[in-house]
Amino acid sequence: MALLEVRNVTKLYRTGSTPVIALQDVSLDVDEGDFVALVGKSGCGKSTLLNVSGAMDFPSSGEVVLDGHVTSRLNDAGLTRLRRDKVGFVFQSFQLLHTLTAAENVELPLLLAHKSRARATAIERLRWVEMEEYADRYPHQLSGGQQQRIAIARALAANPRLLLADEPTGILDTATGETVLALLARTAREFGVAILMATHSSESAAWVDRIVRMRDGRLESAAVLS
Repeated sequence: MALLEVRNVTKLYRTGSTPVIALQDVSLDVDEGDFVALVGKSGCGKSTLLNVSGAMDFPSSGEVVLDGHVTSRLNDAGLTRLRRDKVGFVFQSFQLLHTLTAAENVELPLLLAHKSRARATAIERLRWVEMEEYADRYPHQLSGGQQQRIAIARALAANPRLLLADEPTGILDTATGETVLALLARTAREFGVAILMATHSSESAAWVDRIVRMRDGRLESAAVLS
């Protein structure tokens, strides 16, 4: 069984009385340690697919199974546990808290989950992304690439099974973006985390295991890369 199973998922939104189809009969499996890139134009459904995969939103029909849990069948407490314990998120704009240091940003989700050794774990994750020496710096003192590495450390702090990355290189220059992609590939390889990434980046093909192209809410094609 795949870690993430998206089964015949359709997602409808309404603008007034007009239905908008964001996803249409989408099926996708992502295994442990897979690094999968969703590629397509803005509005093709990439972010919606990330949201339903991480139980931040739910299908209008079909179902999503994450680590054996059908997301639409969980109550609020179950959803909170699933997102907290199984899913990590990396965003285009980093989403770091600017009043906290790098270490405090990584430590925060662990403190909120009442995890032991929160500071030690945060430092371990910063060391893994080669940012330990910047632990006491604030986001405004860091470059964009450094901030994204901090964000990846934060996403990995609770040892998630699935990492969702929404345009993680979107506001980075090409060289810095490739550094981030290489780090994500290493994350999948060394931690065994499944990664589902929405991207416009043509450079992603050098790092991912599979490219899935989307168009108008559908999966248009998939290619396994050697």
